[in-house]
Amino acid sequence: MRKIEILFEEYGESHKNETNKLIHWICVPLIFWSILGFVSIIPSPHFVVPNIAAISLISLIGIVLITLFYLRLSWKIAVIMLVAMFMMEYFAYLVNIKLGHQSWMLFLAVFILSWIGQFYGHKIEGKKPSFLKDLQFLLVGPAWLLSFILKKIGITY
Repeated sequence: MRKIEILFEEYGESHKNETNKLIHWICVPLIFWSILGFVSIIPSPHFVVPNIAAISLISLIGIVLITLFYLRLSWKIAVIMLVAMFMMEYFAYLVNIKLGHQSWMLFLAVFILSWIGQFYGHKIEGKKPSFLKDLQFLLVGPAWLLSFILKKIGITY
């Protein structure tokens, strides 16, 4: 069995309850996005695509490191997650443009509310979140959700 399948199986052990799964479908992407949003407001040089967007050097480094983690597991998941991260980064950019220096408040609210949802889901499930055992499960969660979409459309990872 490949490492990614082992990780998904282990992650899935604490995500069997349908309500918990639904909560994860909502909260995991929001947590991921809010973290990218927080990183996007750390002062650093930016790469600008005129009239489209800008990405900070720190955000870019973070995205590259996360992509390398996914690449160790599956190149297809790595590519799709890379696209998803750039899309999330773009939406964080739009929030930063719209709210300016106050964007951190939205990122914080989304982050806190999403974690409350996650822990509520695990309370329903009756099992602790996987990341309490191993921090890499913080990155496995988004890929685990993606694996369901890929299976649904017939793409192996």
